[in-house]
This record gives sequence, structure tokens and C-alpha cells, in this order.
Amino acid sequence: MPAVRAIFLLLALVAAVSAQTPPRPAHPPPQAKTQQEYKDYNSAYAITGGAAVEKAADEFAAKYPASELRAYLYSKAMHEYQTENNPAKMLTTGENVLKLDPDNSIALVLTATVLADAFNTTDADFQQKAGEIKRRAERALATVDSGFAPPANATPEQIAAYKSTLQSMSHSALGIMELKIADDAAAETDLKAAADLNASQPDAYIWYHLALAQDHQKKYAAALASVNEALKYTGSNPDLGRLAQGEHDRLVKLTSVCAPAPAPTSSPK
Repeated sequence: MPAVRAIFLLLALVAAVSAQTPPRPAHPPPQAKTQQEYKDYNSAYAITGGAAVEKAADEFAAKYPASELRAYLYSKAMHEYQTENNPAKMLTTGENVLKLDPDNSIALVLTATVLADAFNTTDADFQQKAGEIKRRAERALATVDSGFAPPANATPEQIAAYKSTLQSMSHSALGIMELKIADDAAAETDLKAAADLNASQPDAYIWYHLALAQDHQKKYAAALASVNEALKYTGSNPDLGRLAQGEHDRLVKLTSVCAPAPAPTSSPK
């Protein structure tokens, strides 16, 4: 499997959440303590581009070390890096968000996803990394109702879609990590959950790795069905398409070999 995948984006509307920090329904929203702080925040937030926004967030945090608005800027930087498909910097800025709000759902999900994609059992600390992926993904699942606040004008349908996407990505991160440590049964369970939660926007990456988890357990027919699903959605990712096609061809041979021989016919009298 590829060591690092291209990070798939959250639903486009979730990008609007980049303007939010640690949401707490029972608490007042974060706000500036002075007019100057608010002015500086707005100036920093107007900047675009991952590196520029991160720099502005660092400068704002240095000037206002107790500001409740710091995480807003780091969250925006994280989303800018997500758009630029820069996993390393998504992780850096996501860590900054989590320092300020340990239950920030989007930061938990995105950092777990980056860590899972880069995870390798040849790393000296792979057990610690596996534990951290599990902690973040499970924390995101447990706090999705309290740690994620959609835009104020979001419809109930959009809110449900946001949460479903976050839950799907959490299960996907768990499944990828479990697949890499050869816990294939757990990987199959989590990747199935990820696929079901993301049914409206099928992800070839999830379906391909679900096929691998099933293949490893010799569930060849199920694996073939999963890789066929993956092949429906690999058009924008030719590298994944080649991997999925190779898995498909392998499974076709295996299912043919494993198929029961036809019953003998009686000879005519």
C-alpha cells in the first residue's frame, strides 16, 4: 500500500469551520479582549496561503499569548495546508490547535489521518504512534457532538453530513493503522464503517484498503467486491487505480481457483 496518500478534503462546507475554535455550546464564544486584538485578528485571518497564515498565527499568538482567538488562526492555517495537500504542515498546525483545544474534532481527525498515512511498523516507536492514532481517532468519535461546531447557518442536513464525514475519516485512520499492524479483522470493521458513513461521497482509498483487509483474511469474494467499488472512483488518482487494478486481477484469479468445480453431468444412456 502507498506510504502516504493524498489527503482527501472534508466536505467543502466544512472549510467554513476553519474560522472556529474550540466550540463549547454551554460557554460564550471566544472573543477579543480589546479592539486592537480584534483588529489584529481580523488582519491575520484575511491572509491566505498555509505558510502565510501560520506565520500570522504565530505572530498573533506571540503578541496575545492569552487570546481566545489563537486557535481560530491555527485552524485556518491547518485548512490552508489541507487545501495545498501538505500533510506535514497540517500536522504541525493541527498540533497547535489541539494544544489550545484537545477536543477539536477536525484537528483530531486530520492529525490522526496524517499520522495513519505516514505510519510504518519499521519505525522504532511504531507502537507509541499506533496508540496515538487510536487515541485521536477514538477521541474524535467520542466528542464529535461536543467538539465540533458547524457554521451558524448550516442546515440540519449539512450538520449531519459534516459529522458523518468526520466519523468516516476517524474510522478510516483507525482502519489504515490496523491494517499496517496486521490486525486485519479490526481493519475490516473500521474500514467498512468508514465506507458506510461516506456512502454519499465514496472514497476509493477506503474501498481499496478494505479489499486488502479482506484479502489478508482469505475473504476473496468480499475483497473482490470491495476492490470493484474502489475501481469505480479511482479516475482522479491513477496511482491508486493501478494498485486497485492489480489487486482486482489477483482476486479474479483467486476466486476462479477457489470456485467449486461444476457437478459432473451424467453420461447419456
